[in-house]
Amino acid sequence: MTTADTASGPPPGCPAHGMGPETLHRLYGPAAESNPQALYETLRARYGPVAPVLLHGDLPAWLVLGHRENLEVMRSPSRFSRDSRNWRMFQEGRVAPDSPLRPMIQWQPICVFADGREHERLRGAVTGSLEQFDRRGIRRYVIRYTNQLVDSFAATGQADLIGDFAEKLPMLVMTQLLGMPEEYGPRLVDAALDLMKGSETALASNDFLVSTLRTLTERKKVSPGHDLPSWLIRHDAGLTDNEVLEHLRLVLVAANETTVNLIANTLHLVLTDRRFRANLAGGHMTLPDALEKVLWDAPPLSAIPGRWATGDTLLGGQRIKAGDMLLLGVAAGNADPEIRPDLSAPLQGNRAHLSFSSGPHECPGQDIGRAIADTGIDTLLARLPDLQLAVAEGNLRTRAAWLSKRLESMPVRFTPPRSAAEREADRSDVAATGPGPLPEVVPVTAVEPGSAPVGRERARTSWWARLFRSRR
Repeated sequence: MTTADTASGPPPGCPAHGMGPETLHRLYGPAAESNPQALYETLRARYGPVAPVLLHGDLPAWLVLGHRENLEVMRSPSRFSRDSRNWRMFQEGRVAPDSPLRPMIQWQPICVFADGREHERLRGAVTGSLEQFDRRGIRRYVIRYTNQLVDSFAATGQADLIGDFAEKLPMLVMTQLLGMPEEYGPRLVDAALDLMKGSETALASNDFLVSTLRTLTERKKVSPGHDLPSWLIRHDAGLTDNEVLEHLRLVLVAANETTVNLIANTLHLVLTDRRFRANLAGGHMTLPDALEKVLWDAPPLSAIPGRWATGDTLLGGQRIKAGDMLLLGVAAGNADPEIRPDLSAPLQGNRAHLSFSSGPHECPGQDIGRAIADTGIDTLLARLPDLQLAVAEGNLRTRAAWLSKRLESMPVRFTPPRSAAEREADRSDVAATGPGPLPEVVPVTAVEPGSAPVGRERARTSWWARLFRSRR
């Protein structure tokens, strides 16, 4: 137990969940979604590292705000189960049939809602199948689709990096990893986004996803390929058809939403933070380092549902009762002043953030998400090195839901790159007239042992330097 767990109970004045909803903060609705981080800090100041809150339908839950307390819940499956059938609200029939909570927290035969040996069996099938992907092959897909997306708007000199890029790229890549036709991408994007928002149409979006994946599973049983559905079907864990389908849904929704948000939040930081750009341009930070900073300061999911107490216990000074639901407050935990008293302090090399969870349920696809974001952003900015916001930063609008927050749009402008036809015309001119004069000889700088070759380093960092120079 932590020091907080040895406390005799909640601090004076702390309302219990038995009190009316008028005494507790809602995690949904316009008031909560306008500034989630401010709400988290209000809750932290009033309750400490664990706060009572209300979910859709004014159902009670606990939001874990402390970094240490989040890790304790993540790493203690015997006290805090992933099996949502333990939730007292389900047992008492208080969750409405059309509740937007159901698509995300109703029990399903997947590793996310399992503990112990059953969790090991199901998760082993997922991790074993994901490990069969060639990371270089994934990056080739990312480069291909990034170029296709850039080609679709490059000639105009302007774009919305959310709707035209971030929301489309991960799902296009995922359709390939799942062995699906590319044309499925746009509708799947809309359905996955709607599902994560917990909107009134979330259940209909979930039905569309399930129907699409059921058809895919049936096809892969007859005609297997080198893709995730086929590997899950053939895995030694012996997954049922329904288990295969539900794990595909899990991977599709979770991978898409988190990667969309990671791309959007990283691009926002690149285009608005001069010190951040200077560190990248000067080689003080790599793009993977930049992604980790975003995972600390603007995680793809603000909160992760959920855990359910297996018995009466104490956490962060609060009395948790058997059957209570806990939300993992990732964004709040990453900003916990107990571990980050100075939020501006450098974080290079520090992966202790909570963005991919921890313990037995740590995200198994995090490296794929990082690869999509890293390669996609790298390719985008190499194609459009003078990219800049087309509106003042203060005019950017955010969209928040109970689990995530990110920008609604990110209008940008840039110099339209030369078209393929223009580049081909240049090559024809060179062929007709002969090459121009040789460039000056540039002396080669000595390279320290173990450092990157000069040519390779230039190729990797040149667009960052151009991007930075274009804004000075």
